[in-house]
Amino acid sequence: MIIKTIDAAAIQKCFLAGANALDAKKELINDLNVFPVPDGDTGTNMTMTIMSAAREVAALEDTDMEKLCKAISSGSLRGARGNSGVILSQLLRGFTKEISKVEAVDVYVLTKAFERAVESAYRAVMKPKEGTILTVARGGAEKALEVSERTDNLLELVNSVLMHMRDVLEQTPDMLPVLKEAGVVDSGGEGLLTILEGAYDALLGKDVNYEVEKEPSTPLESTMSGADAGVVSEADIKFGYCTEFIIMLEKEFHSKEEKEFKSYLESIGDSIVCVADEDLVKVHVHTNDPGLAIQKALTYGSLTRMKIDNMREEHNERVIRDAEKKAAEQKEAEGQPEQEMPMEHRENGFISVSVGDGLNDIFRDLGVDYVIEGGQTMNPSTEDILEATRHINADNVFILPNNSNIILAAEQAKELIQDKNIVVIPSKNIPQGIAAMVNYTEGLELDENIEAMAEALSTVRSGQVTYAVRDTAVDGKEIKAGDIMGLSDKTIETVGTDVVETTIDLLKKMMDEESELVSIYYGEEGNQEDAEKIAEAVQQMDSEVEVEIQYGGQPIYYYFVSVE
Repeated sequence: MIIKTIDAAAIQKCFLAGANALDAKKELINDLNVFPVPDGDTGTNMTMTIMSAAREVAALEDTDMEKLCKAISSGSLRGARGNSGVILSQLLRGFTKEISKVEAVDVYVLTKAFERAVESAYRAVMKPKEGTILTVARGGAEKALEVSERTDNLLELVNSVLMHMRDVLEQTPDMLPVLKEAGVVDSGGEGLLTILEGAYDALLGKDVNYEVEKEPSTPLESTMSGADAGVVSEADIKFGYCTEFIIMLEKEFHSKEEKEFKSYLESIGDSIVCVADEDLVKVHVHTNDPGLAIQKALTYGSLTRMKIDNMREEHNERVIRDAEKKAAEQKEAEGQPEQEMPMEHRENGFISVSVGDGLNDIFRDLGVDYVIEGGQTMNPSTEDILEATRHINADNVFILPNNSNIILAAEQAKELIQDKNIVVIPSKNIPQGIAAMVNYTEGLELDENIEAMAEALSTVRSGQVTYAVRDTAVDGKEIKAGDIMGLSDKTIETVGTDVVETTIDLLKKMMDEESELVSIYYGEEGNQEDAEKIAEAVQQMDSEVEVEIQYGGQPIYYYFVSVE
């Protein structure tokens, strides 16, 4: 079979097929991760990233190349989660920039698109590492350039590219010793290849899945879903209609228009969520007259994904009480009351990624204005970070990612924000984020605070204690599922079967003669009594070291520890 060109409709199908192929295989890709920690893994992050774009692509009615490319690029950029998701979004961004101005894609255009995708992804990573998704992508682009010189058949080119990328992927263990020791190939490269193989199946006309599920609720939307589940009684429902829609913008909608629109929604209802992007605005409001919200929204553009629910119907008292309790608990855990936009404009504002009510309170006590729920178990998306910045009424907004897998998403959000100066302090874990906030000084010049906060990151050695979710081998250690692991900033330091003993062993490796302060944050599965046993052991190691115990409340990780 020979195919010389493909149009926007064909590319739309290929993209949806590729996204669904990744979704179907995400757990297998998660299992390729070297570190067997119960985190939001590569397969999950890449899937959530591409599905954010797939939902926008699936919603397109009149598909042309420009609209399609905008949906892919915008959706993946805002939905990007984790380093692998950000890199994937940049690959898609570069690819769509190249094809957006043509009516049909041929071998020449596709080759140029592969090259631009790789260039965009490499630029997004400060220190590109070979043996990763970047290497696999570059191998595909180089093969496309080679094959394009001898054929005009897209099928021949793509087939050759896929075979070469598979060869490159199989070589990644030779490029990264940690992959070789674990006996796996790079998970990000496998994810990218899975997407392209799914797209190729669509190109061949195979029976593939093009259906995309409706968008699930996200952490930033959780307040609306909790409220919609039920209220105390029908008589107590002040605003009876849950109204949701998306505005496809046809006129300017900058911060001034956004503020005016939110003020209008507040005058007719409550439970308002208004998330604005370059081309669309996602709206949620509880009101007694949905028509008023719709009429106002139509002044900014056309509407899509409209949904109106009567909240007074189909609720009995028990279900309502349970839903209200759940919503209240979730709102309290996420600290929503403390996260409203400050009434007065300020010079500096702060956003921190955190998880666990104790850690959230610590950051707020240190001056953080908005806490994004996430981190180890769920990497927040670029859009989550963008939404958080809209809650901060300040000229400069400091973002503390507190996880090495969130820094790229924060940097990507920074590039998309025009009305505020965004400062990303590259904290790789919770203790580093706490140290950075402690070293912020009100009244200092911006550059001085940035320098002080960044320097504070290097003064903290951090560790975490959790359990292994699968068998593997890392750094010469044989690890079985269920083992307790003590992780430092860089690697797995200790492996054992007892949480307290493993934590003590980890701190032994972290401490030295210059150590002055040890901080222990116990999580949901840890407890004060065991934390005190750990503190006692630390004092026996060095009686002059000060030890602090604080409740963190984090899930999955028994303890976060730090040494300064």
